[in-house]
Amino acid sequence: MTPVVAAAVLLAAVTHASWNALAHHITDKLVGFTLISGGGTLIGLVLAVFAPIPAAGAWPYLVASAVLHVAYYWLLMTSFKLGDFGQAYPIARGTAPLVVTVLAAVFAGEVPGGWQAAGVAVSSAGLTGLALWGLRGSGRRPDWRALGAALATGVAIASYTVVDGLGVRASGSSLGYIAWLMVLEGIAVPVYAAYRWRGELVERLRPFALRGLLGAALSVLAYGLVLWAQTRADLAPISALRESSIIVGAAIGAIFFKERFGAPRLLAAGVVVAGIGLMLHAG
Repeated sequence: MTPVVAAAVLLAAVTHASWNALAHHITDKLVGFTLISGGGTLIGLVLAVFAPIPAAGAWPYLVASAVLHVAYYWLLMTSFKLGDFGQAYPIARGTAPLVVTVLAAVFAGEVPGGWQAAGVAVSSAGLTGLALWGLRGSGRRPDWRALGAALATGVAIASYTVVDGLGVRASGSSLGYIAWLMVLEGIAVPVYAAYRWRGELVERLRPFALRGLLGAALSVLAYGLVLWAQTRADLAPISALRESSIIVGAAIGAIFFKERFGAPRLLAAGVVVAGIGLMLHAG
C-alpha cells in the first residue's frame, strides 16, 4: 500500500464517519437515509454521464453489491435506532476487517503476509476495544438487539467490500463503477419512503434536506476513494485502514452527542494506529 493509497483511504475514513454522524443526527432514520441514498443516486446519475460504462463482467457484482448495500442501510438504521452512535458505529465497522480478511483469502486469493495479517489483527483489537468500552461506559445493560444489528451490519459491510473489490477490478473504470453503484443501490430506500409516506414525502424531507444531501456527497466521496484504492492494494488492509473511521466516529460521538470518550478509548485508538503502521510497513 503506497502512501497515496493510504492517504486516500484515511480521507475516506474521515468522510465516512462524518456522513454516518449526519445520518445519526437526523432523528427520523428513514428520513436521513432517504436523503443520503437518494442524493447518492442523483450524484451517481451525474457521474454516469461523464464516466465510462463498466465492462460487462462488472455488472453481476454491481447488482449483488446493490442488494447487499440495501441490507446494510436497513441494518445500520436499525443499529442507530436501538443503540448509541459511539457503540453501534464501532461494533459495525470493527467487525468488518477480520471478515474481509477471510472472504478476500477465499474469493480473491489474497492471503495476507505476516506484517499485513499482524496489522489487521492489531487494528481489529483496537477497534474491538473501542466498541467494548462504549458498552461499558454507557452505564446501561447491553441491548442485545442493538448488538445483533451492529454485528450483522459488520457482516454486510464485509460482504459488499469484497464484492465491490472484485467488481471494480473487472469494471475497467473506478468512476464508472461507483457511478452506477450509487444509482442502483440508492433507489430502494427512497422508493420505500415514497410508498410509506405517499403524499407526505416532500414535507418530511424538507427540514433535513441540506444535512441529508451533504451526507450523500460525503458518502459518495468516501466510497469512491475506497473503490479506487481497491484497484491498487489488497482488500483486507484497505478495509482495516478504512475502519480507522471509528476513531473519528468516537470523537464525533464525544464532541457532538456528549458520549464518553476517556483514556481507554485513547489507548484503543493508539492500538489502531499501531496496526495501521504495521500494514503500511507491509506495503
